[in-house]
Amino acid sequence: MIKVGIIGGAGYTGGELLRLLIHHHLVEIVFVHSKSNAGNPIYKVHADLLGESNIQFTDTISDAIDVLFLCVGHGEAIKFLSSNPIASNVKIIDLSQDFRLKENATFQDRTFLYGLPELNKPSIQKAQNIANPGCFATAIQLSLMPLANAGCLKEVNITGITGSTGAGQSLSASSHFSWRANNIQAYKTLTHQHLLEIGESLLQLQPESVSEINFVPWRGDFTRGIFASTVLHCTLEEEELKTMFTHFYANHPFTHLSNEPISLKQVVNTNKCLLQIEKVANKLVVHVAIDNLLKGASGQALQNMNLMFGLDETIGLQLKANFF
Repeated sequence: MIKVGIIGGAGYTGGELLRLLIHHHLVEIVFVHSKSNAGNPIYKVHADLLGESNIQFTDTISDAIDVLFLCVGHGEAIKFLSSNPIASNVKIIDLSQDFRLKENATFQDRTFLYGLPELNKPSIQKAQNIANPGCFATAIQLSLMPLANAGCLKEVNITGITGSTGAGQSLSASSHFSWRANNIQAYKTLTHQHLLEIGESLLQLQPESVSEINFVPWRGDFTRGIFASTVLHCTLEEEELKTMFTHFYANHPFTHLSNEPISLKQVVNTNKCLLQIEKVANKLVVHVAIDNLLKGASGQALQNMNLMFGLDETIGLQLKANFF
């Protein structure tokens, strides 16, 4: 059994991770840390877990674990590790952005590997510490990596929309129901923080940097999921592109190219990434859909854990979409 500890178990990503791990037949959850909820059963916060587990939140941590998940906000992972030394034999999977960029990947005596399985699977299988990718970064990279691998990327223009869970559990003006319902808004236009990790990953496949990645994210009036569309100049034929994408993801069980139009409902509640290609003259459009809390966060973190411990990466993640 893989002994697991979770820091930040009361948030959205912590709750999704618990939902997955409780039914992972090779995992024992040793502790779920939350200072504000210590002593409460986890279903007091995550009501969907009522009847699934009697685990209680705790405000203490233990080194009697094999892997520690950091389900904390950006900037909080560094603070936690600075205040709470973790035994060197314990693997760490961090879901914040603190260690994703190469310049920040080494902290104390630990070096974090960027945990996108479709890009770094062999290295993940040997890694001790993982920086889990961002949600928009995951979706956009999976749209672009086959093209980068073929050296096809120059200027890239992306528009993407995300649900309210992408903003985290803390209430803000733009996540309040009366604001979010029947509403859409652009935010962080051309400046989204995930652009930096996208750029670093693409350089692994296309040493000549992409001249421009222009990204306009939108806040959507739904709870979970990401849908993004990328437009770029491309002279390759559509069938050649489909073959390229299919071959690139042939050994990656969660990423699939569809010949039909894709939608969010096909991926919500799953660890899948669906892609669709459209070609008009010399313009290529790549559409992508993922669940921001699963393939964009906790599901991918579990996928990384499986790989780190030599397991089939799909264990605990064979989930059906909530299509209706």
